[in-house]
Amino acid sequence: MAFRAFYALPTESFRTSTGQYTNAVHGFTNMLLKLIREEAPTHIALAFDLDTPTFRHESYDDYKGGRDKTPAEFTGQIDLIKEVAAALNIPAVTVERYEADDIVATYVTRAEAAGWQTVIVSGDRDALQLVTENTHLDYPTSGVTKSVRLDPAGVQAKYLVRPDQYRDLAALVGESADNLPGVPKVGPKTAAKWIGEYGSARGIIEHADDIKGKAGENLRAALADVERNLELNRLVTDLELPVALEDCVLSTPDREAVEPLFDALQFNQIRDRLFDTFAARFPDADLSPEPTQSLPEVRAITTAADFTTFIAQHGGASLALALCLDRSGESLSTKAKRDEAARAAEVLALVVAPAADSPETPVVGLAVSLTDADAELEASLAAWLADSDAPKLVHDVKDAGKRLAWRGLELRGTVEDTLLSGYLVQPDRRNFAFADLVTQYLGESTEPADYIGGEDFAPQGADGAQLDLFDQDVIPGVTQEDLARAAVHGMLLHPLSFTLHAELTGRKADKLLYELELPLAEILLQMELTGIAVSRERLESLDAEFEASINESAQAAYAVVGHEVNLGSPKQLQAVLFEELELPTAGVKKNKTGYSTDVETLQDLLAKTQNDFLVHLMNHRDASKLRQTVTGLMEAVGDDGRIHTTYAQTVAATGRLSSLHPNLQNIPVRTESGRKIRDAFVVGQGYDTLVTADYSQIEMRIMAHLSGDQALIEAFRAGEDLHNFVGARVFGVDTEEVSAEQRSKIKAMSYGLVYGLSSFGLSKQLGIGVDEARELMNEYFERFGAVRDYLHDVVAQAKKDGFTSTLYGRRRYLPDLTSDNRQLRQMAERAALNAPIQGSAADIIKRAMIDVEAGLAEANLTSRVLLQVHDELVLEVAQGERDQVEALLIERMGAAADLDVPLDVHVGVGDSWHSAAH
Repeated sequence: MAFRAFYALPTESFRTSTGQYTNAVHGFTNMLLKLIREEAPTHIALAFDLDTPTFRHESYDDYKGGRDKTPAEFTGQIDLIKEVAAALNIPAVTVERYEADDIVATYVTRAEAAGWQTVIVSGDRDALQLVTENTHLDYPTSGVTKSVRLDPAGVQAKYLVRPDQYRDLAALVGESADNLPGVPKVGPKTAAKWIGEYGSARGIIEHADDIKGKAGENLRAALADVERNLELNRLVTDLELPVALEDCVLSTPDREAVEPLFDALQFNQIRDRLFDTFAARFPDADLSPEPTQSLPEVRAITTAADFTTFIAQHGGASLALALCLDRSGESLSTKAKRDEAARAAEVLALVVAPAADSPETPVVGLAVSLTDADAELEASLAAWLADSDAPKLVHDVKDAGKRLAWRGLELRGTVEDTLLSGYLVQPDRRNFAFADLVTQYLGESTEPADYIGGEDFAPQGADGAQLDLFDQDVIPGVTQEDLARAAVHGMLLHPLSFTLHAELTGRKADKLLYELELPLAEILLQMELTGIAVSRERLESLDAEFEASINESAQAAYAVVGHEVNLGSPKQLQAVLFEELELPTAGVKKNKTGYSTDVETLQDLLAKTQNDFLVHLMNHRDASKLRQTVTGLMEAVGDDGRIHTTYAQTVAATGRLSSLHPNLQNIPVRTESGRKIRDAFVVGQGYDTLVTADYSQIEMRIMAHLSGDQALIEAFRAGEDLHNFVGARVFGVDTEEVSAEQRSKIKAMSYGLVYGLSSFGLSKQLGIGVDEARELMNEYFERFGAVRDYLHDVVAQAKKDGFTSTLYGRRRYLPDLTSDNRQLRQMAERAALNAPIQGSAADIIKRAMIDVEAGLAEANLTSRVLLQVHDELVLEVAQGERDQVEALLIERMGAAADLDVPLDVHVGVGDSWHSAAH
């Protein structure tokens, strides 16, 4: 069943940050919980095979021979399953020289004798011989989620023999999984027929001479095999077991064992499911966690005087203050666009950590309702929040700053952000929610109810009187549940920060946090609040233009086939393309509904056939996609006439920023339609122009620097066109004689090398043969040997270290580099090639943004950065500041990294994003 779980779940989706695969453990544990939930057993046991030989191996050398080697990703997961079982107080039973089936058979025999009702869960058909009226078998039909329950009648119906005769059937037919050959060309139906006539395999052997024809000849030739099979498939029912049947009682799990184990396995959701399952099975048991901390003493502040007193008492401590915002704890990036007031901060809690030299000091804090604070209190709050010298600890500083900004409050002085710390520790992780990080790193709950008990919680009103939790408002508009949730959040921020800081230091990522990511978060916050102006008229015009193009393409497509067709329906397109038009299907992928109609397939078909219907279909798809982009932009325009995208710092493992709601990084720049969309982004009121600045061929420059290839370095230093320069050497011509086609091939290959592109991938990208692509790559490496050596060495070093590193020290851990799974290993190798170069490019533009922002402030300029799109910055420039801003961009961006080649910065100016292109 563990092996079935392994194959039922994808290995790449179930792996801890340390590289441990957990798909088998996850699937098996889920199956176990489902059984407990649905069967409500009184007794339960798990039976496992051992790696050592059994008595069956001793009597037959080839027993189970020919099996594939156990996948490396599965190795070790059995031991983890046994650890889970131990934490659940479920015996995991093994017996030397015997198999799991023998253990099951012994337990079942004893349960039968005691008159128990028993269910066997097994994917081994040998267990069929144990089925009785009291003992049924759950036999899996799909992974570990679907099974069929077999009683004696079910076995008879499916296999045409009684359960006690299944052993005879298996002896005659053989068992390929155990490498036990049966009678040649005798299948289950023939074997069942013989058993029906002669009663058993023994009876068949005794009457072997009576069976006529070829089947009889084969039987007589295989009698020794049948005798051997009968002996080997007999299950042992009288083993000495280490755990008695009566001792297999299902009880409540050991939470102290479950918590650290599930922390290590990074099982967060399944942990809740586990305790819910056992709580339902044992309703009288107390399965709630014992909190390792108590809720802090929290004073509800309603006056400026109380707030000032609290800050005077505690404000000087390093990392002493935690800022907690609204009750949901959700990130804005996961929410639909809503009214700003609904997303603004509601409760602000400040929690003071105990002093390092006095950990027993009570944790104390205050809470303020931002909705109901009077003008004097709000002024005191505003002054403290904006004080850069007042250290603040938050989770997701950008989100916190935005929520406060919607109330007119500015956030400064953040010294720790556990969201960014969690990301730098585990860049490949997909979820950095506060609750999940707390569970993983602290083994704690973020639910206030898990900390409440006795005198643990001591909320006070403004008059110091004790209040009952959840019973009444502490301050107007804020319930005690709000207060408790904010207090828990603040309390847990401190230990989470300390734990993550230790991890950051160990991975040498602390400088990245303090010198790059945290300062950048404050800049991104201002960019998001500022937004970029758009012309609604231009967007509406484009919307109408793309709608007309959609309709025109559809009508033209209908005209080709003579009838209307839903161009968005794969099923209807399959009928048109491969039945009506009879387009070639050779090499076309198939899915559940037929031949694929995805973009890649249609593009390949179009290239092969130049079919008119396909031309119009692709135009229709392109126009539809562009209209969706425009529609999304129109919906995103705020009341101020500007679009406010959200930048995510924690999405890409390489460090690149992502743009969300809406995504402004995916607007095409090289197509006419894409340029029209960019032309709708305009300079805002009160500003003079837009300025764009980007790096020229930054990834190739980083490649030249990291590889140390002198030819490439000299080309960049001399200001050569890189692709012409490389093309001239690869094709053996003068630089000015490199054709556009040759330049295009070289460009595709140069950038492809950064992403681990193979000769096959290059051939597909350029539409050339694999041999030609391989020869092109060989010619490249012959001329630029240092690049070849670097690409080899970076993967070899990553395999040795377990991670890659950028110029700024950003690490990406790649445990699959040593995987026995070729596909996973090759994916990791491509990531190892890409991460140092793309990650360094991401770090450089981040450093440039920080330096440009500092330069604008130093020069007292009112111009501002609006967008970052990959290697490009877009600024809104005030009247009279254009020359200073252009010079500042070239200087600061050009000095963002010390490379062996110059960082070339291109600047453009215009009244729209498109017209400012260069």
